[in-house]
Amino acid sequence: MSSQIPTSSKKIAVIGGGAAGFFAAINCKTNFPEYQVDLLEKSNKTLSKVKVSGGGRCNVTHNCMDIGSLLKFYPRGGKKLKKIFYQFNPEHTVQWFKERNVELKTEADNRMFPTTDKSHTIINCFQDEVDKLGVDVKLGFSVDSLIKDGDVFIITNDDTEHKYDKVIIATGGSPKLAGFDWLKDLGHEIVTPVPSLFTFNMPSENTADLMGLVAPNAKVKVQGTKIQQQGPLLFTHWGMSGPAVLKTSAWGARTLSEMNYEYVISVNWTGFENEDIVRQSLQQIKILQHKKKIAKANPFEDITSRLWSYLLKKAEVNETIIWAECPKKGLNKLVNVLFNDIYDVRGKTTFKEEFVTCGGISLSDVNMKTMESNSCPGLYFAGEVLNIDGVTGGFNFQAAWSTAFVAAKLSS
Repeated sequence: MSSQIPTSSKKIAVIGGGAAGFFAAINCKTNFPEYQVDLLEKSNKTLSKVKVSGGGRCNVTHNCMDIGSLLKFYPRGGKKLKKIFYQFNPEHTVQWFKERNVELKTEADNRMFPTTDKSHTIINCFQDEVDKLGVDVKLGFSVDSLIKDGDVFIITNDDTEHKYDKVIIATGGSPKLAGFDWLKDLGHEIVTPVPSLFTFNMPSENTADLMGLVAPNAKVKVQGTKIQQQGPLLFTHWGMSGPAVLKTSAWGARTLSEMNYEYVISVNWTGFENEDIVRQSLQQIKILQHKKKIAKANPFEDITSRLWSYLLKKAEVNETIIWAECPKKGLNKLVNVLFNDIYDVRGKTTFKEEFVTCGGISLSDVNMKTMESNSCPGLYFAGEVLNIDGVTGGFNFQAAWSTAFVAAKLSS
């Protein structure tokens, strides 16, 4: 007996009620209004990452409209996303939301947020769209199994079979390899997942008093590797975070996992490329401000007075003396602390808004023009379930919007 479904009643399942799932379902129903589109979510909540992203403001995308430049923000996926971004990129994202009366704004660091500064603006937009279009959102729908029978997909839920013509997988990342077993069973290669975008724990370092302090232009390097990134660095109760650290964790995700999250980092607080420039800056202020107390005359505009005081103590330079009295040995130690400050990292911390995995469906298993599975025709992928991840700044959401938009074309 044939398992074919009549063309007149085509049914599409989108599995996963997150950013990519909603965007895929909305665009699928827009492209094919005559199809039945079901959005299947195993929990009773949807769009949880959208809600907490950007501190509850939702970092929708990044103001990087040049595709060549955009690709450089993805440690995994990079060049493979090129064909996808030509079909849907940040410019399209801005326009898509604008057409639905959601205006986005660009901040100084080029991150883009809704002008309301509220993630619920994005959530409400998606909810309005699924209601208007007639997407059937099924909450508490756990996919127990997914098999293909001829041209039909059979999804089992609580011993009940549901048949669909095509399926879009948008289940997000999984911290464990076993979370991908059901997709492996359909013939897909899985790249072992490891965390990306995490903060550095430094239990042996005496930095707790600096909690909340931001160094706007620090350069972080993992010693013994080529991994280094530059940007704002934030001291936390447990160690360090901020874009410089999160970008370092993203680009070094696999290496740092192999090191069991135990390594040494060096921090260049000045942002300068050359140690000689740091030395010259100190020598110059020693001449020009020789009568001023060292604590009050700091030549580096990116180093706050609080951080300056901390670094002076670390270099064992008496901050109450005047520059003229600073000994050569103290100056040398200060140069080293400013340019090559050493910290011992032991462990990581991830939070809901930062949690991203490196790994997932191998991109070699996917037609990157259509997002369709090479081994299972009619099955499509979108979002973080794929071995694609970006650095912090709206890039992961952009990858979700772009892959979901293309998958929703159901091109095959």
